[in-house]
Parts: sequence; structure tokens; C-alpha cells
Amino acid sequence: MGMNFGDVLTIVLPLLVLVGLLWALTAAFKPRDTGLSDAEKYQRELAARSAAHQASQVQEALALRARIEATTKPSQNVASQREQAENARTPIQAQTGRPGSQTGQQPAVLPNGQLNPQLAFELQNLVRSGKKIEAIKVLRQATHSDLLTAKNYVDRL
Repeated sequence: MGMNFGDVLTIVLPLLVLVGLLWALTAAFKPRDTGLSDAEKYQRELAARSAAHQASQVQEALALRARIEATTKPSQNVASQREQAENARTPIQAQTGRPGSQTGQQPAVLPNGQLNPQLAFELQNLVRSGKKIEAIKVLRQATHSDLLTAKNYVDRL
């Protein structure tokens, strides 16, 4: 009772074919990885970061614009309060004898919210001659504005 080579082939060969067929079927029906490739993942991540960065830049620019407008363009209420305060203080300034504040002069802040051109010219001359602090003092006295607003205005001259 011995097995010969033919008997071994008749048993092993169908077994090998069956194993190969099972492997092929499992490989064919294995669920495909439909996920994104690394390049697509990187592109999407880059686009998301870029959009977030742009949104933060827009947010910072809007916040900066709001801060600048708050210091340089007062609201209508604040502008009208300043105008009323200027009208109330004009006689006091005339008594102090400060140059440029005699009666008959225009107020420091005109009704349209801009500085009196003569005051603006005086401030420019002070800044050009290196007297920024003096210019800030003059602007604060004339407009009764806070230090930061006056400094920002003089820095832009």
C-alpha cells in the first residue's frame, strides 16, 4: 500500500486549485479602500487651513479698521457732543489768551467733523519742526480729545 506520485498529484493538485480559487474570490470581493489618497487629503487640509487663515486675516483687518475708525471718526453723537463742548468752551479759550483762539476765529473742529485748516496747518508745522509732543498738546487743548486720539492724529501728519 504505497502511494505513488500519481495519487499524490490527484489529491494535491485539486487542493492547490481550490486554495487558489478561494484566494482569488476573497481578493475579488474584498471591499475596496475608497478613502482619499494622501495627496487628496493634503490638498483638502491645505484648502481648509488656507480658508481659516484668510478668514482670520479678514477678521483682524475688520477689527483694525473698527479701532481706527473709532479713534479717528467719532460717531455722530460724540461729534455733536464735541461741537457743543467747543461752542461752550470758546469764551474760556478766548480768556486764556492762547494764540488762534481769539473771538471771531473758527472753532477747532468744524461742523463736518474735520479740523480747522488753520489748526491743521499749525500742527503740521510743529510736527515738521520736530515738536510732536507740542503738537499733541495743542491738538488736545483745541479739541479736548484724549491722548491716544491726538497722538494717532499727529502720527499721521
